[in-house]
Amino acid sequence: MSHLFKRLSSTATVTIKATPSKAHHHVPLPSSAFPAGYLLTGLHAGVKKNPGALDVGLILSTSQRPTSAAACFTRNAFKAAPVLVSDQIITQNAGRARAVVVNSGCANAVTGRQGIDDAWAMVRATDALLPPSTNPKHAHETLVMSTGVIGQNLPIANILAGIQSQAQNSPSNSLAPDFAAWERAARAFMTTDTFPKLRARTFSIGGVQYRMAGMDKGAGMIHPDMGPASTSFASGQQLHATLLGCILTDAAVSPRSLQSALTYAVERSFNSISVDGDMSTNDTILVLANGAAAAESREIDEETDSQAYEVFKKELTEFAVDLAKLVVRDGEGATKFVTVTVKGAPTYKDAHSIASRISTSALVKTALYGEDANWGRILAATGSIPLSPLPTSPSEASQIDPTKVSVSFVPSDGSAPLLVLVRGEPENVDEVRAKAILEQEDFGVLVELGMGTEEATYWTCDFSYEYVRINGDYRS
Repeated sequence: MSHLFKRLSSTATVTIKATPSKAHHHVPLPSSAFPAGYLLTGLHAGVKKNPGALDVGLILSTSQRPTSAAACFTRNAFKAAPVLVSDQIITQNAGRARAVVVNSGCANAVTGRQGIDDAWAMVRATDALLPPSTNPKHAHETLVMSTGVIGQNLPIANILAGIQSQAQNSPSNSLAPDFAAWERAARAFMTTDTFPKLRARTFSIGGVQYRMAGMDKGAGMIHPDMGPASTSFASGQQLHATLLGCILTDAAVSPRSLQSALTYAVERSFNSISVDGDMSTNDTILVLANGAAAAESREIDEETDSQAYEVFKKELTEFAVDLAKLVVRDGEGATKFVTVTVKGAPTYKDAHSIASRISTSALVKTALYGEDANWGRILAATGSIPLSPLPTSPSEASQIDPTKVSVSFVPSDGSAPLLVLVRGEPENVDEVRAKAILEQEDFGVLVELGMGTEEATYWTCDFSYEYVRINGDYRS
């Protein structure tokens, strides 16, 4: 067998495409674009081997008003220590928190009692940077996140020293509200990411202008399945290297409505992306709303002002989609950004499940890398998903009718889609045009089921040789 492999490998020609640079997705932003009432920084605390690499990020809310907090956490059975600790804090505080601390380089996952103790130590050290709390019931007001290698303990002494160096009167204090500080914090999130993922936007509600900004990280181990924190007002189960994200706004939003809006947004953004189909032990999305933009404004609440709430929910969802797409664009070794859309499904869940299956199929993703319009792989993935039970007969499920299914490749330039299957009948495909579409960095795959009116979108990337190289020696 080894002789045969050597003979084949000596004669085969393999074309390895260079991974395109993604640096252009990160651009400087004016400091005025960021929400009021936050101080941030990123620093090197010795978690990562490279002495120049930022590996601890800090975010503090300095608003005089109570800061609301919401979170969606991984549903992985092996939840990391920072996930468990953050969930406990946000639950005990009924959706209030004023700070976030994050480290990269070590996930603090599957680390037993020591891991829990280390996460709490990071919380306490960051709490000490905050002004005295106006609510004595809140023993801790810091949420914690970690990302990196699983199964290793944090160099906690180094991390605590780094956090403590940011005390108010310390000469090493680099906490600030400007773009440089936001960028440092975003870089402290990074593991195999190739660029910091940082965005900001401005929006208005009721004549008041608000700002929203955020950062996330992720390039591998990306297929999030996150649900709301264990707060009493959290909704039930939702569809949904590690994905971490933090979104900050200077709007005032009630804790229950912030959680409701985040859960809705996550379902349509971060839970609809995939790089490699693997869910992390640490996936976390946090939102803080500190009300610093308007001192006298009432908190936005879905029950007392549904119109304002709907505007905020829409802004948060659109912003979350923008951040989620950046993760896919920076997928490990990715050369393609692919939008997978499933239409005509009987339910949203069915459309979402099929789009997810197509996006995670190794056969589909390798064909996309090879720029091969192998639509048979798309159909095979589509047909492998069991559909939801029929409302009129819970013991039975809808069935895909192959004679109603159509598949097309969608160019990103707005030109007509290339139909490859129409209502179950294969088209005489223009392979030259198909190749031209799949050579582009951005394109779409559209599947029409012809069974209903529901649709869902997933964002994914291809599998390349570079992905295997990165993950073959990730720990070294």
